[in-house]
Amino acid sequence: MMRRNQSSLLSDAAFLLLFVICFIHIVFTAGDQDRYIINMILLNVSFLIAILTYFTSITVGLILNIVFIFGYGTYTLYQTVVVGEPLQSYHYYWLIMTPIFSVVVALLTFANRRLQEEAEKLEQRNASLATLDERTNLKNSRSFQSDATIFMALSMRYEIPLTLVVMTVKHWDELSRMISEAQITEMVYDISKMSETSIRMNDSLYMLNADHPTWGLLLFTDQDGANVVVNRLKEKVESFNMVEFSNKYKLEMKLTIGAIQYHPEEIPTPFDFITKARQKMEYDV
Repeated sequence: MMRRNQSSLLSDAAFLLLFVICFIHIVFTAGDQDRYIINMILLNVSFLIAILTYFTSITVGLILNIVFIFGYGTYTLYQTVVVGEPLQSYHYYWLIMTPIFSVVVALLTFANRRLQEEAEKLEQRNASLATLDERTNLKNSRSFQSDATIFMALSMRYEIPLTLVVMTVKHWDELSRMISEAQITEMVYDISKMSETSIRMNDSLYMLNADHPTWGLLLFTDQDGANVVVNRLKEKVESFNMVEFSNKYKLEMKLTIGAIQYHPEEIPTPFDFITKARQKMEYDV
């Protein structure tokens, strides 16, 4: 948090300095009517170097400023030695202010990039710590891993049957191309709500894969009890197809479902639990 505050403070300071220097440039250019044309040219060059510095790097800006100082210094020397123009304070203005302008822009770029990097890190951290799917508010795969570890230990210790039901929408890739992104979100939400009404309060529903919607149901029941839930889900899908999905989405939906009962010797980890359930889905045709 302290580092983020420092980056924000640096960005704000550079932004204010940028406004101040722009104001000084404009006042200086407009205030000297005798050198208005040359000042306008140098003002544009100064802005061009600053823009290139912003979109590239401080190294490129440094090189461009060196070239500018050499070019303008040569021009000033020519005006003084050959033309005979006396050396005055305004000759030094652009030699000093143009590099300062580029440095301020480089500071602004550096501060903004740090803020972007910190924002991306925070997003990644939030995503890694998130336990709910943002579209359905269901527990995600991270929650499943944590809960399944506990439930598997309880099942083994107290000999309580535990079964995982995994389901996906059949031909999801083809169906998702027929409806809009908003309808996809609504469909996933509708299926999730339908699934929640098919299980008991002490059972848990998870969104195992949000990109290719895959739901997981942890049920404190044996294989036969899980089959009852599977049949109930398929019956609800059929009724939904006749009422909700046919009217709302103009398509018919079918679920592919697999269920596997927990056996400690065959399923040592939660990921093995999901893998075994997915294998059972291959037989649901």
